[in-house]
Amino acid sequence: MDAASLLLGLLVGALLATAVTLGLVALTGRRRPQVDALEPVHESLDHLHRVLAGIERDRATAHGELREQVGTVGQTSALLRQETAALVTALRTPHVRGRWGEVQLRRVVEVAGLLEHCDFVEQPSGTTADGARVRPDLVVTLADGRQVVVDAKVPFAGYIEAVQATDQAVRSQRLAEHARQLRTHVDALAARHYPTAFGSAAPFTVLFVPSDGFLITALEAEPTLLEHGFARDVIVATPSTLLALLRTVAYSWRQERLAQDATAVLEVGRTLHARLGTLSGHLTRLGSALGSAVGRFNDTVGSYESSVLVAARRFDTLGVAESPVPTPAPAEGTVRTLRSVPDEPVLPGPLPGAPARQPRPTGNRHAADDAEPGRDGTTG
Repeated sequence: MDAASLLLGLLVGALLATAVTLGLVALTGRRRPQVDALEPVHESLDHLHRVLAGIERDRATAHGELREQVGTVGQTSALLRQETAALVTALRTPHVRGRWGEVQLRRVVEVAGLLEHCDFVEQPSGTTADGARVRPDLVVTLADGRQVVVDAKVPFAGYIEAVQATDQAVRSQRLAEHARQLRTHVDALAARHYPTAFGSAAPFTVLFVPSDGFLITALEAEPTLLEHGFARDVIVATPSTLLALLRTVAYSWRQERLAQDATAVLEVGRTLHARLGTLSGHLTRLGSALGSAVGRFNDTVGSYESSVLVAARRFDTLGVAESPVPTPAPAEGTVRTLRSVPDEPVLPGPLPGAPARQPRPTGNRHAADDAEPGRDGTTG
């Protein structure tokens, strides 16, 4: 029921109520004729007239606004229909479809976190083993130096015709045609031998489908399409699957950089270990030389006491010297020898969630060797 019918019903009801009221007033007037008896009825009728007039104005205003909104929706629908038709017409053009696929591919690699000219190159040229010049849409470089070739030129005219079809039989026929076109493109892509144009390329080619709906509808018509591509070293990938593939490539790049850093740390450790071995040899020879020097010093002191001081003490006995010649003390220090110390046992790490173990206070491992007599806890 629309607003006009509702207002008309209200108006008829009000008129009937007025007629009934007037009838009752007339009957009452016949019984009790009074001059002021009809005054409340006139006031009620005036109020009802004003209310009905306001309702009519509101209805006219709402009807005008509704007509304006309907006109705007009609214009928008017509404009949208024109733009959709223009987009469909543009997508039917091969070079426009190819450019749209390239833009979609560029967005996917940017979302994956790859950098141009570092992790991938757009439209590089190459020559296959048959001497044919090829130019794929994208070449992604892996962490080990291998490359993955990606092609984004996919025909989907059959898919557009299937979407526009109103008859179910025609739609099924167009979907089958779309699957056949995609299968034919897989065969053509396999015949180009993209991997042979790049010496370090992986032995397969990625066929990028710009929309998941293109592949899903093709698989509905031909479920063995993916297996057909795998048998010809062609991997059919949608934006979601290609994004996962490129994310894996980016992760492998990060792991490769970490492996390179670990290799550099290993080389530095080997160099430091070799230099520590050389320093240990120098310290051993220096200790031996110091021990020999102490022995030679003690021999010289003994000879000095037994040969020279004996004659010098005669001057002291005769009273010639003003002060006695001091007696040099022998050197009693010993040179510590380098020796290997057994490594402490490596304890397993704590389990996840377990509290960290506190290290045991071990003190100086050479404290017993450096302790002085009487300070190592023993007597004597």
